[in-house]
Amino acid sequence: MEDLREKYIDLIAKAGDEAALEDLRVAAVGKKGEISLKMRELGKMSPEERQVAGPALNALKDEINAALAAKKAALADVALEERLKTEWLDVTLPGRPMRRGTIHPVSQVMEEITAIFADLGFSVAEGPQIDSDWYNFDALNIPSHHPARAEMDTFYMHRAEGDNRPPHVLRTHTSPVQIRHMEAHGAPCRIIAPGRVYRADYDQTHTPMFHQVEGLAIDRDISMANLKWVLEEFVKAYFEVDHVELRFRASHFPFTEPSAEVDIQCSWEGGVLKVGEGDDWLEILGSGMVHPQVLKNSGVNPDEWQGFAFGMGIDRIAMLKYGIPDLRAFFDSDLRWLQHYGFAALDVPTTAAGLSR
Repeated sequence: MEDLREKYIDLIAKAGDEAALEDLRVAAVGKKGEISLKMRELGKMSPEERQVAGPALNALKDEINAALAAKKAALADVALEERLKTEWLDVTLPGRPMRRGTIHPVSQVMEEITAIFADLGFSVAEGPQIDSDWYNFDALNIPSHHPARAEMDTFYMHRAEGDNRPPHVLRTHTSPVQIRHMEAHGAPCRIIAPGRVYRADYDQTHTPMFHQVEGLAIDRDISMANLKWVLEEFVKAYFEVDHVELRFRASHFPFTEPSAEVDIQCSWEGGVLKVGEGDDWLEILGSGMVHPQVLKNSGVNPDEWQGFAFGMGIDRIAMLKYGIPDLRAFFDSDLRWLQHYGFAALDVPTTAAGLSR
C-alpha cells in the first residue's frame, strides 16, 4: 500500500491540468481503480488481516482524495493567475447603466390629466370595473332599448342557472363612478373618474378594453360657461398651447341635457397635427349639463343642484399628443414599441412641436 501511496501522490503532484487529474482519480479510486480493487479483496482476508488492512486502505483512500482536491484547487489558482496576467479591469470606468422600466404612454397621460384637473380643483374618484346594469345604464337615464345595452356592444357577466341577481356588465364607461360618488357624498362635488372600460369593438380606432376619463361638477349655479372654461384650460395645459378655440356642437346623450360634442381648433399641414391654429376642427370629447333624472337617481335634488359632465378617451388623446398612429398598438405591441413611446418614471416629456396624423 505504501507503494500505491507514493505512486499516486507523486503523479498527482505532477498533474498539469484538470483532465490529467481526473484520469488519476479514476485510476486510483474510481470504480475499477487500484485502491478500489484492493478494498474488494478485504472479503477474502481473515478477520485478523481485515482489522489491519481495512483501516489502512480507508486512510489511503482518504489521503488520495484529499491530495486530488488540493491539486484541483491549486490548478484553479494557477489558471486564475494566468487570466489575471492577460485580462485587466479599469476600475475607474463608470459602471454599466441598468435599464429602468418605463411608464406606459396611457399611464403617463392619465397622470398628466390628473395633475391638470387637480390644479382646477378636481379630485379623483374610482369605482368597480364590473358593475350592475343599474349603475352602468339605468341610473344614467339610458333606456332599455338603447343600442349600447345589446350584447353585441356590451360584455355581460355570465349568470349560473338560478342566479337571480340583477345583470352585471364590464362597465362601458366610467360614468357609473359619478353615480356612486353622488350617492355616497351628495353635492356639491368636483371629480374626475379615469379608468378602464370595455366594449365589443376592435379596429384601428377601437379596442375591447380602453381607457376613459370623465368629469363631473355639481353646485348651485354651474352653467355651460363653466364647462367651456374648464375644458379650454384643460386643452391648453394638456397640449401645451397658449390659446385654443373650442367649438360646441349640439348632440344627444341620455345622461346630459343639453349635450354637446366638443371640437378643438387645429391644422393638418403636411400631415402634421397642430393644436390651437388653423381652420380645421377635431372632435375630442362629449359633454353637457347633467340630466335632472340622473341627479335624482343619485339622490341629489335637481331643484337645488345642477352641474356639468364630460368624457373623453385617454388612449385617443394620447395618440393625438404623441403621434401614435394605431390604438391597438397600446395593447398588442412588443417591448420595442414601449421603449420607443415609454417615459421614465415621474418624467413629464416635452410635447413635440408637431404631431403626425
